[in-house]
Amino acid sequence: MASPAAERGHEVRQRLLAAAAELIPERGWAAVSTRVLAERAGVTPSVVHYHFPSLPALLNEASVGLLRQVLTEVETRLDTASTPAEAVDAMLASADAYTGADSMSRLAVEAYLAAGRDESLREQLVGVVEGFRQRLGRRLGEQGVSAPDETAAVLLAAVDGLLLHRGSGAGPDAGPVAPVLRRLVS
Repeated sequence: MASPAAERGHEVRQRLLAAAAELIPERGWAAVSTRVLAERAGVTPSVVHYHFPSLPALLNEASVGLLRQVLTEVETRLDTASTPAEAVDAMLASADAYTGADSMSRLAVEAYLAAGRDESLREQLVGVVEGFRQRLGRRLGEQGVSAPDETAAVLLAAVDGLLLHRGSGAGPDAGPVAPVLRRLVS
């Protein structure tokens, strides 16, 4: 059983991660400061550096953790897909929750942009995305899709692109796109 101090420390750490997850999409990655983050979490700025080696490390952990959670939810939907077409439909159904203007979509875009300047974040994002892509490729291979790893890469990139376009207001709904992506896996 954890001590009361350890439990309080865990709770503060979770509040800091939650505050980062709110602030990144609200203000943009570069506008999240230690002071603003601490204020949102209801702690002093020194507490941020007690729990995390740096502000970027905290932002990285918050964003990668949420992206991992989203992909885990997608995988849960994929577990019900018995055909490649159903896998496409499951991925698109998962994507329907994200308009491009919602906080999770904005957080993902901010994280991808920040990864261009932060090698550690880039490595973490690659790990999450590559892990998902490999599992999707394995699933597609088990369902008889030819070139399953390459198909998974294209399918994932297409869904990511759809979400990115939604954020700019140019993305189509999944409905018209679904038949095209189903052909990709047939």
